[in-house]
Amino acid sequence: MESEEVTTVRARPEPIRAVPVRHPGRWVTVAVLAVLAAMFVHVLVTNDAFNWSFMVDKMFRPPIIEGLLRGTVLMTVSAMVIGVALGVVVAIMRLSDNPILRGVAWLYTWFFRAVPRLVLLAVFGNIGILWSRIEFGVPFDTQLGQLFGIDNLQLRLFGFSSRDILTGFMAGLLGLALSEAAYMAEIVRAGIQSVDPGQTEAAQALGMSRGQLLRRVVLPQAMRVIIPPTGNETIAMLKDTSLLLYVPVSVELFFQLDAVGKRTFQIFPMYVAACLWYLFLTSILLVGQYFLERHFGKGYGPAGRARLRLRTIAAEQGGGGGQGAVG
Repeated sequence: MESEEVTTVRARPEPIRAVPVRHPGRWVTVAVLAVLAAMFVHVLVTNDAFNWSFMVDKMFRPPIIEGLLRGTVLMTVSAMVIGVALGVVVAIMRLSDNPILRGVAWLYTWFFRAVPRLVLLAVFGNIGILWSRIEFGVPFDTQLGQLFGIDNLQLRLFGFSSRDILTGFMAGLLGLALSEAAYMAEIVRAGIQSVDPGQTEAAQALGMSRGQLLRRVVLPQAMRVIIPPTGNETIAMLKDTSLLLYVPVSVELFFQLDAVGKRTFQIFPMYVAACLWYLFLTSILLVGQYFLERHFGKGYGPAGRARLRLRTIAAEQGGGGGQGAVG
């Protein structure tokens, strides 16, 4: 019996004709943005209210540069240093087992986060009304003297006039630094709590003290969480130095620009100059924040974990090869 072989030839499929997805909404958005950008550039070039020649001539004068360095930059650095240091202390108090320390830290953060910085700076600018002199010594010395029948008991070592200490710069520094410490306390507390508790337990098993545990184990790992919001707080602090106008602090960038504008009746160009100066300073801080985040973010994320895994494998292979050679 002969069997017939039937050969089935499959037809070759036609090539897929991929049709790109159309996004007309995106092109409409791009067109609208292009028109708005053209309108903005047209205003910058043609509107005489900007008075570019006057603005460029005034924004680099010595009083402006002095206000930039001595007021804005120095105030930002000083307030952030004090705020970060005090914020770490308050954060540790919030995490303490002592209920009194926790309560005081919570009260501190509640108050300074609730009061706006502008109001706080206005209060500190007039705090000299409370005391004509600030003196150091035994507290309640006059009351103690009256209790024991001693009139005018003075147990004070030294003192200063409040006008000499609470200058505009110092009042502004206190207001900004104390307010920043409250926000930094919450940032540091969140960073410490993000560390795996097993790290703490392992360090305690090795006999580390609480101080060593914080310095060598917890804080280095918490920096990955702390650095990004701290960079944002630094940028916000740089911009909030403009609020020192209401203390007032005369040696400050915005105060000087505002004074030039009011003296020459060219307020708007000077306000634009202030925007340009703050854009320049903020851009520098953003670059520094990027490199800090990249440094403290090593080992995290897919790329970081892959690099750590490769290093671990290389170390294991190197160790195994060494043991094989010895054996």
